[in-house]
Amino acid sequence: MSVSILGHAVHRSEDPRFLRGEARYVDDIEVAGGLVASFVRSHHAHARIVSIDADAARRAPGVVAVFTAADLDLPPSPAGRRAALARPRLAAGVVRYVGEPLAVVVAESAAAAVDARELVDVDYEPLPAVVDPIAATEEGAPLLFPDHGSNVVSDGGAADEDPLEGADVVVRARLVNQRVAPVPLEPNAALAVPEPGGGLTIYASTQSPFGVRREVASALGLEEEAVRVVAPDVGGGFGAKGGAYPEQIVVAALAHRLGRPVRWAETRSENLVGMTHGRAQVQDVELGARRDGTIVGLRARALTDVGAYSWRGTFLPGVTRVMASGVYRIPRIAFRPMAVVTNTTPTGPYRGAGRPEAAALLERSMDLLAAELGMDPVEIRRRNFISPDQFPYQSPTGASYDSGDYAKALDRALELVGYQELRAEQRARVDAGSPRLLGIGLSCYAEISGVGSEYGSVAVAPDGSVTVVTGSSPHGQGHETAFAQIAASVLGVDFARVRVVHSDTGTVPRGVGTFGSRSGQLGGSAVMGAGDAVLARARELAADLLEASVDDIVQLEGGRFGVAGVPARALDWADLAGAGEEAGTPLRSEFDFEQEPTFPFGAHVAVVEVDIETGLVDLLRFVAVDDCGNLINPMIVEGQIHGGLAQGVAQALFEAVSYDADGNPLTTTLVDYLVPSAADLPSWETAHTVTPTPRNPLGAKGVGESGTTGSTPAVQNAVIDALSPFGAKHLDMPLTPERVWDAIQAGRPSPAPRR
Repeated sequence: MSVSILGHAVHRSEDPRFLRGEARYVDDIEVAGGLVASFVRSHHAHARIVSIDADAARRAPGVVAVFTAADLDLPPSPAGRRAALARPRLAAGVVRYVGEPLAVVVAESAAAAVDARELVDVDYEPLPAVVDPIAATEEGAPLLFPDHGSNVVSDGGAADEDPLEGADVVVRARLVNQRVAPVPLEPNAALAVPEPGGGLTIYASTQSPFGVRREVASALGLEEEAVRVVAPDVGGGFGAKGGAYPEQIVVAALAHRLGRPVRWAETRSENLVGMTHGRAQVQDVELGARRDGTIVGLRARALTDVGAYSWRGTFLPGVTRVMASGVYRIPRIAFRPMAVVTNTTPTGPYRGAGRPEAAALLERSMDLLAAELGMDPVEIRRRNFISPDQFPYQSPTGASYDSGDYAKALDRALELVGYQELRAEQRARVDAGSPRLLGIGLSCYAEISGVGSEYGSVAVAPDGSVTVVTGSSPHGQGHETAFAQIAASVLGVDFARVRVVHSDTGTVPRGVGTFGSRSGQLGGSAVMGAGDAVLARARELAADLLEASVDDIVQLEGGRFGVAGVPARALDWADLAGAGEEAGTPLRSEFDFEQEPTFPFGAHVAVVEVDIETGLVDLLRFVAVDDCGNLINPMIVEGQIHGGLAQGVAQALFEAVSYDADGNPLTTTLVDYLVPSAADLPSWETAHTVTPTPRNPLGAKGVGESGTTGSTPAVQNAVIDALSPFGAKHLDMPLTPERVWDAIQAGRPSPAPRR
């Protein structure tokens, strides 16, 4: 039998079509007789809608119709038990953030729709706005939902137990994990096409076609089987495309009502105010320890700004709570997750979705504790790691860790970066009065991945080719390659003979989607389970055809099946698939795989140089040692790590969504919202430790969000470390030159007064 290709860097089979410009995104799909939708959006952060006059827009050339919330009468997005906080598909009565859609123009062309949109006259009665999440909790703050009676939409409550009892030292801080925008290459988009019989086909840029199908069918009162959702090539999602947006629901409703295809695609400026933002968490933390550095307990409150609606971001502070122990033995944790609404764009999952926030809270706290005790940041971490012999480990917040060796990852990272030599150089620069100070920042993280279940099937055709069907829906992760590797390895067939089908509810029977670092371990294990069943059936068919016992059937080189010791007689996959078809039992199996979550981990080290005259931060080196269990395809893993590192570093140094006091967004273009280019980032230095998980047959853990989870606090710690000669103990992100320069000036000795 041929050697398995699992664990090898097979080139991605998806890439050629992208490199040749043959990818097809939603806006590339052509349909006859199509209309274009353009949304009228609020210019106020908080206001009553007095009236909407669309008469002039309806008379404009090329306009087919203009609809408001009253015209469409769609049910709001469900808000669970918080009915008073439900999000309307189009604003009705009140607008709650700048950019909220309140009407839609449908026209024969995009130009006609945009021109007519400007003719819609909306009369507003402005209301007081609240932008700061802390201020939103205070008495007398403007209420977004007066019937709810508060801007607090969830509150985990304070613990009765004091987790800091017995601590010799307690460090306290307020940490801000700032609001960021996902900025996928492809903004949101949808195309809805009516089908005979009243059904719809929807092409959507989404991470979860089945989720979009469910929401569209519910909103339009259709059976799910009447709605087909296709995700063609998707230009990035990062968690923000995990469900149906109000605009996508509206586009589906328009096509259903008008009986013509309707398309919509965001502009970049619309995307920056319309797509969910990420992070937006204010953390109050107290970490207690003994004098020897052993942690006694942690008390924290994570206040998450969910934006204008209790929508997709409300669960995120709970995820931060689950991961509040990180890689450390923390005996007692009192963690209060809270969520509040403000007059800003709604927030939602963004690469890491609650786990980077937990890592940032812990890793900043560990550095603060190290500084308070006069210990090296490496040593304070070593003393508190969960040790390998403690797994499976039950954290105080209820997380059941599967496996880990945290010290091994840190040791490898320190070795690669040359930690002691860097510390020596850092001291030398300070002693010499250098204007360019060195900073070294550490981050040790664990994150949760692979929650839930996923569908997969494997079928062998009479020509010997293999088709894999997966409920997972990729948007750049390399599923077609990884799942083909798994099937080829299980069946012993040529990788090139495997085709992977995904992202179409019309051809895939069921599925969940791609988010939360789940696809490789859940989707891949489902493919492996289906492949194992097909292989077992093939052995039975071979035994019948070769008149031998199943126990005597072996798989030979090239994937052929024969009888042990009788190499002359052998059957290939085409022979067996044909025999299965004749017998009425095709070589096909489907499998739903479910597992307890897994916990990837790693250690990152950032090295920065800070110019004390300008505050400019230069990221010189970044070393990342990550552990995602067994690697299905190391090349794909490296790509995931590189992308995650870029986004994590971007949050630390560049990116921040900002608003003025009235709720007006100040970052509505990529001139204002700073996304780094490759020229702003170093060449990543990466390595891996391998600690397989027992929770799936691949031994694999998630990796898509690991780079983001570990990198942000490493860079933040490095910059603050560089500024330690100026007495800096903490700076919030992004660490812009202005913010860094202000910290340097605050730490300089005051000039002596003139005599």
